[in-house]
Amino acid sequence: MKIKVLIVDDSALIRGVMTEIINSQPDMEVVGAAPDPLVARDLIKQTNPDVLTLDVEMPKMDGLDFLERLMRLRPMPVVMVSSLTERGSDITMRALELGAVDFVTKPKMSIQSGMLEYTELIADKIRVAARAKIKTRSLPNAHGSIALASVRNPFISSEKLIIIGASTGGTEAIKDFLVQLPSDCPGILITQHMPEGFTRSFANRLDKLCKISVIESEGGERVLPGHAYLAPGHSHLTLVRSGANYMTKIDQGEPVNRHRPSVDVLFRSAALNAGKNAVGVILTGMGKDGAAGMLEMKNAGAYNLAQDEATCVVFGMPKEAIAMGGTHEVAPLHELPGRVMSFFASQGNRAMRV
Repeated sequence: MKIKVLIVDDSALIRGVMTEIINSQPDMEVVGAAPDPLVARDLIKQTNPDVLTLDVEMPKMDGLDFLERLMRLRPMPVVMVSSLTERGSDITMRALELGAVDFVTKPKMSIQSGMLEYTELIADKIRVAARAKIKTRSLPNAHGSIALASVRNPFISSEKLIIIGASTGGTEAIKDFLVQLPSDCPGILITQHMPEGFTRSFANRLDKLCKISVIESEGGERVLPGHAYLAPGHSHLTLVRSGANYMTKIDQGEPVNRHRPSVDVLFRSAALNAGKNAVGVILTGMGKDGAAGMLEMKNAGAYNLAQDEATCVVFGMPKEAIAMGGTHEVAPLHELPGRVMSFFASQGNRAMRV
């Protein structure tokens, strides 16, 4: 059975390119193309698509309004097609919050040489979306208001680190994880698979929602308690030591597991430079990026947790990490922050024993 795709975009050119891309794949087909959400509504009823690709900025009805209604009335996998602008990235973050599985940027028509790579990207995102668990976000997260205890031992807070990796579905999972953390939690480094131009908007959104401070890393920052550093979309993020301090470093080395930033690169740097001072957390995402690095963290003495299958949008990366033996605990997303902070508390108690 082929994956049935409905395209919603006001540009006839984009509709044509997307149709050509999707129909070139042996396992998927375009069952309709709509210039606006009003036409899309009728086509959804007629064609019953498996996946919808949706332009975020359209006439007649705003893409976000349409997505909100769709996820409330007929939840289905949606891949947003976003313009690479600041406004486009802000809208995309909101779309992911409303329940879109993933997003791609609009193809650059002038670069024919890049179309093959873009074709593979679109096809991969649609395949993942077709298998994803759809989560409606119209209601606030029931677990988001849990208050976790502060770190009583400041030494623990400054010595320890939380290292997070995620991909598909990760923007909401990371948000749900971070909003529960107290303002004095250990420093956090995060790699989320996301293209350049979107990570800053994501970091700004997290910073507004969380008790901790969240920034897009520029490299060279001292890692401080109560602060989170997000890998920029164009570079790997790594952890390094400088004397007694932990520092961030970014580099534009080759993609690892087809990704830059790569979770494996971050996890390996934590294994090398933090060892038993790190707690690793692997969240929802497609593929195996992070599994090998998480095992290296475990072998270096880190304590690792994975999100469970029931709460993942895509149980790919956690599943691979668990299969490789790199995790100590597997838990639902809403329990992970509490388990991490409980682990640090137990370390503090041990440290203070005579």
